[in-house]
Amino acid sequence: MASRGYASVVAYARGKGRSNDAIVPYLHDGADAATVVDWIAAQPWSDGRVGMYGGSYSGFTQWAALKHTPKALKAIATSATTAPGIDVPMEGGVFLNFLYPWPVYVASNRHLNDADYGNSTRWNNLNRNGYASGRAYRDLPSIDGRPNPIFSEWLQHPAYDAYWQALTPQGEEFAGIDIPVLVTTGYFDGAQIGALHYFRQHLRARPEADHSLLIGPFEHFSMQTGVPPMVQGYAVDPSARIDLQALRLDWFDHVFKGAAKPALLADRVNWQVMGGDQWRHAHTLAEMATRTQRYYLTPTDEAGFHLLAAQPQPAAITTQRVDFTDRSDASWQASANVVNPSIDAHAGLVFATPPLPHATEFAGDFTGLLEFRINKRDVDVSIGVAERMADGRVLDLAFWIQRASYNRDPRHRRLLPVGQAQQLRVQDTRLLGRTLAAGSRLIVTVGVIKQPDHQLNLGSGKEPADETLADAAEPLVIQWLGSSWLAFGLRD
Repeated sequence: MASRGYASVVAYARGKGRSNDAIVPYLHDGADAATVVDWIAAQPWSDGRVGMYGGSYSGFTQWAALKHTPKALKAIATSATTAPGIDVPMEGGVFLNFLYPWPVYVASNRHLNDADYGNSTRWNNLNRNGYASGRAYRDLPSIDGRPNPIFSEWLQHPAYDAYWQALTPQGEEFAGIDIPVLVTTGYFDGAQIGALHYFRQHLRARPEADHSLLIGPFEHFSMQTGVPPMVQGYAVDPSARIDLQALRLDWFDHVFKGAAKPALLADRVNWQVMGGDQWRHAHTLAEMATRTQRYYLTPTDEAGFHLLAAQPQPAAITTQRVDFTDRSDASWQASANVVNPSIDAHAGLVFATPPLPHATEFAGDFTGLLEFRINKRDVDVSIGVAERMADGRVLDLAFWIQRASYNRDPRHRRLLPVGQAQQLRVQDTRLLGRTLAAGSRLIVTVGVIKQPDHQLNLGSGKEPADETLADAAEPLVIQWLGSSWLAFGLRD
């Protein structure tokens, strides 16, 4: 920053460093950041204009500051941006175990508790033992043997309620944000949903907003440490090996010094086409694709696959059974890679297109409408999107998870009517940017979440954090109707 002529300030969150306050993640950062911005603007070395940048939690603090509208804040450059209540500590209403150690990491001392956070044996054991025990999810601290008051407090707010809404802009508050914004995220970034949440909400409230998005084959830490040649087993195209920090500085020079806008930010939406080794640009997410292809979930007898068909078969039914009393898979762990030799059996039902006759470029988010009947009051659904290459290897492209009872409104839980036909809307998903090679298949997996590293929803109708093995009762049976569809954006 100094080499570009900027004065830099690093502000620790309340309770960190030399602060004697209690360490309380999220709750005070917006007001505190706004105070820091005001302080900077008043310094003799400041010209009164302040920009913020940073990734992950630091990205959240920028949006938290904007909720308090500090006048001196003139631009933000966020990356891998978390959105509390949206993608952490739960996504789609489903709590994620990888967030359980995070309060231990950030709130154990005045700095960071690397020793405990990096103790993968402890956390893997907690996932396995908590899952195998059949005890309530709320009992994780007891199973771990150490209190985790922050995580326990989060579990008191399973809906996107006032607790979460108070942390970042909501509704019309986005309409008042008129400063330039740059967001960088990655196809393999766990916080992509958070980054897209702010992007979508800002543009819905203020369609003319100066808000630019850049996405490529990056994972959560690439935006902070640089883009390596291999990301989680995927060989990155040369065009994606960009200097993201230099790009941010060039963008700040554009905003604050009147320099030319970086060429890579040619439009509002800028994405790298994996497998195509090129960048594309569009003005909206919808314009990333030139057409849309709808696929219907159709049962077949083909070994290993059901069919993604071009036409609906409303009378067709694909039945899925899940026995939540079976915890024999307690030692299962998700792959650390996005390229794998086969599809993980935990993914659920597998639907596939026939081999593609020619290279096909997929672009943008995906949508859908899943129609089903179920014998429970609730269910957590996971959708995976992947490319199965001609040699059998599988490249994970995107996923979407959703607690059905929060699908209509994340603020209020609505239990499902047992045995009746109902719908689950697939929307606000992760983005695709990939040219699938000729001979590849588009793969969609549809699963019910049952794995040791996620909260379980047994479908009893009770709050899932309070359900125990006794609430599982008979196996969950869900019938997916052949009228269910998913739609993907394509470019000709």
